[in-house]
Amino acid sequence: MVNFENKDRYGVEDLRKLISVLRGPGGCPWDAEQTHESIRRNFLEEAYEAVEAIDEQDPTHLCEELGDVLMQVMFHADIEADAGRFNLDDVADMTVKKLISRHPHVFGDVAVSGSGDVLANWDVLKRIEKHQETVADSLAAVAKSLPGLWRAEKIQKKASKVGFDWPDAAGALDKLQEELDELADAVRTGGNTREELGDLFFSAVNVGRFLKIDPEEAVQASCDKFILRFRHLEAAALAQGRKLEEMTLQELDELYKSAKLALENKYDA
Repeated sequence: MVNFENKDRYGVEDLRKLISVLRGPGGCPWDAEQTHESIRRNFLEEAYEAVEAIDEQDPTHLCEELGDVLMQVMFHADIEADAGRFNLDDVADMTVKKLISRHPHVFGDVAVSGSGDVLANWDVLKRIEKHQETVADSLAAVAKSLPGLWRAEKIQKKASKVGFDWPDAAGALDKLQEELDELADAVRTGGNTREELGDLFFSAVNVGRFLKIDPEEAVQASCDKFILRFRHLEAAALAQGRKLEEMTLQELDELYKSAKLALENKYDA
């Protein structure tokens, strides 16, 4: 039995101690075996679950999910503390110093007229800190671990700041059509469809940027819409006493169109 005090209420320091206990001698074998790499995906999943709680506007759920994210931070810091490279206080120290450095309008004598100046200064200071000497350096620094659509959008925004951009959405739409044509041509001729599909996605993100549409939110909404329509399709097939796998594509498509129309009428009513 490990020594950990039971309390009616715990604080941040208690969580740090608990992580250390779980990973230490006499603790949990699974926790002790984990590495940064083995729980990398867990970190991402917990962050996404916290975002989902934000979308739900559920404070209780958000509190729980932020706790899971905090646990991940502490877990990774504890791994490093055991290795003697850094600990949680080092993480906090680096973050505090970074925030002070990047807020000269708060902690220094830099004047700003609004949030636009704040973001512009932040970008300049970040490039200096990261030793990004060129615009291409700043583009390459956008994390490859980001979802592809978000990474594309962030790269495009950085390029836009130096004037590499369409004047309006019309140019982005023309480029999107051009990429669609190139993909269709690659399909017909056996060309590099993977590359052309990537270019199409990249251009679609650019259109969304002009329309101020978050590309990840847009595609998630489309996924939810498809699920809703498919649920309606499946219910209609069941009402006919039929199994989906026994129906032709044409029959399924007709049910899908009916589902789409029924749902549109429902929300228009």
